[in-house]
Amino acid sequence: MIRKCRLPVLIVCILLLAAVAGYSVRRAAERTSRLDRPAQGGPAVLPGPVTLAGDAGRRVVFRNMVWGPHRDELASVPADKPTGPRVASGVKCLRFSAAAGTGICLQGEHGVVRDTYRAVVLDQELRERRTFPLAGTPTRARVSPSGRTVAWTVFVSGDSYTGTGFSTRTSLLDTEGWVLRDNLETYTVIKEGRPYKAADVNVWGVTFADDRTFYVTVATGGQTYLAAGDVASRELTLIHGNAECPSLSPTGDRVAYKKRVPGLPADAPWRLYVLDLRTMKETPTAEQRNVDDQAVWTGDGSLVYSLAGDQGTDLWTVRADGKGAPRRLLEGALAPAVLGR
Repeated sequence: MIRKCRLPVLIVCILLLAAVAGYSVRRAAERTSRLDRPAQGGPAVLPGPVTLAGDAGRRVVFRNMVWGPHRDELASVPADKPTGPRVASGVKCLRFSAAAGTGICLQGEHGVVRDTYRAVVLDQELRERRTFPLAGTPTRARVSPSGRTVAWTVFVSGDSYTGTGFSTRTSLLDTEGWVLRDNLETYTVIKEGRPYKAADVNVWGVTFADDRTFYVTVATGGQTYLAAGDVASRELTLIHGNAECPSLSPTGDRVAYKKRVPGLPADAPWRLYVLDLRTMKETPTAEQRNVDDQAVWTGDGSLVYSLAGDQGTDLWTVRADGKGAPRRLLEGALAPAVLGR
């Protein structure tokens, strides 16, 4: 009798286990489906080709932050229809910049023991040209107007510009001969007309005038400076105080940057300013919120920068002349490049 009861009990147990397993699979699928779907009411994101070519029309290429299967991928929208459907490339980047058909994509690679990072130089169709290991967490990237020279900054210790316990490394790469200058802190700093040496010099946030001349942040002695860099002389000349993460205008006569304003909270100290390099006059923009980003010029006298949003970050825009009011340009987006004409 006992043996006869065992088989039905075994069958019942198997059916129960199958039901539980099926339920678990369905719940997991539902959770995955929710993660893969764009947020309700958010922009549509569709897979497709993304190009950096200059003749493809005026557009914005950026890191898509909308929750779903294309999060972190480079995506593109027409510059005159930024809220329209996005085309996602499949190429994932943490930081990105592009100019003249060259892209720089800073990526993370998850490991068993620790994460690693690499810089990937992309051609105009987002194909890999060359990769380089990074010494830390990606934070800034830029490409020169010609597309020949790229730059990146990583945190090698710490993970925020707001504190004092961080260190960065900034590199320049010539993509013609693949010559890597892997640490701009080896350049000579010129302060008040004389060479300046200190153990605490820190360099980050390149913006290019051309393949020889650039601007960058130099920090030393508890202060930050806007510095003019020269590749040929290997010098960084300090030209203006209290400036971080510069961005040179397309006309080369103005620099946007984040400035520490006295009286603001220690964890949100920055406002977005613009410096006229001819007169050295500063102008605050109309953006009154904390901007911890390296802004991008749009070509029409406006700036684009990131602020926290429901999906991580949104891109906002404001006029560089201090007039007008900020407005949101792109929901769920980061690290933009404004391309084409």
